[in-house]
Amino acid sequence: MEKSNKVLSKVKVSGGGRCNVTHHCFENGELIKNYPRGEKELRQVFSQFSVQDTIDWFDKRGVKLKVEADGRMFPESNSSETIINCFLTETQKYNIDVNFNEEVSLIEKIAGDKLAVKTNKQTYSADAVICSIGGHHQEKNYAFLKQCGHTVDNLIPSLFTLNLPQSPIKELMGLSVKQGTVKVTGTKHQYTGPVLITHWGLSGPAVLKLSAFAAYDFFKLNYQAGISVNWTGALNEEELKEELSVQLGSKALIVNTPLFEIPKRLWEYLVLRADISSSKPWTELGKKQLNKLAQVLCNDVYEMQGKTTFKEEFVTAGGINLKEVNFKTMESKKVPHLFFCGEVLNIDGITGGFNFQNAWSTAWIAAKNSLM
Repeated sequence: MEKSNKVLSKVKVSGGGRCNVTHHCFENGELIKNYPRGEKELRQVFSQFSVQDTIDWFDKRGVKLKVEADGRMFPESNSSETIINCFLTETQKYNIDVNFNEEVSLIEKIAGDKLAVKTNKQTYSADAVICSIGGHHQEKNYAFLKQCGHTVDNLIPSLFTLNLPQSPIKELMGLSVKQGTVKVTGTKHQYTGPVLITHWGLSGPAVLKLSAFAAYDFFKLNYQAGISVNWTGALNEEELKEELSVQLGSKALIVNTPLFEIPKRLWEYLVLRADISSSKPWTELGKKQLNKLAQVLCNDVYEMQGKTTFKEEFVTAGGINLKEVNFKTMESKKVPHLFFCGEVLNIDGITGGFNFQNAWSTAWIAAKNSLM
């Protein structure tokens, strides 16, 4: 039952239209660290259907996957249509009907251990039902599951970029650092990785990971928070002072000598942000200014005011409470013969193929057990 007029729309837009199928991580203990919610439950799930199982499943159906430098895995065709066609071929092979424009409004137990599934068109009798409605930001989409007695945890965005509307740093859009550390001030949340400056603020892998793991804190703060950036990645203020002191014998202008692999235009911006004149050489840099430059480089603070969804890849934190599902089978503990898979559960991963891996693994377990 598909309430829209098309299937696999999220697959189509994933990875810029290439479909980021999974991630090249074969150690389940490492894999689960990429899920802000659901880490404990997924250990059990991935032991039943792993990343390697995903690769093998597609390979047996003629779809070979390739791995990129950052670990993301895509079909060799570089087209999400390859994945979509693979699934549609399977539905044809097994004579599976897909009913479009048919929305489920009620699931309830009826006589003989069966379930009744009511839609906007008719009512069905089912031996088992698998719910894979994905993640939504409106609770009304989960109304029929709440009627079953399920708890729906707060629905909030997970992957998003940070808006800095008052900051002139936006003028440097397109610039990035390979290793930056982004932190929410006043919390323990901080992540290191590539940081990208955009026309609305900050993005990149470190920011997206931060948004996922700090999703509920950002929500509580109404997306108004102090954001600290260490543009060097890991160096602290004292280490930076030592590194900068090495330059003090140079007659070169400070703005013309970018350090720590920081792009030149960003370096110029940070030097000026430290109240150092563009005409000042290293030989004239006083201790007070050196300290200020070190501080700006490792603790550059901005005021976040709002968020922007990351491309079309909307990911939801929240969903069906995990304590209400048996992760050995993916069956509801509230309603026998009702199974869950994918993002309808309160499970979400960071960007990089992790959300799809959760979907494939939980779907395989749900399908297997729904037939028993």
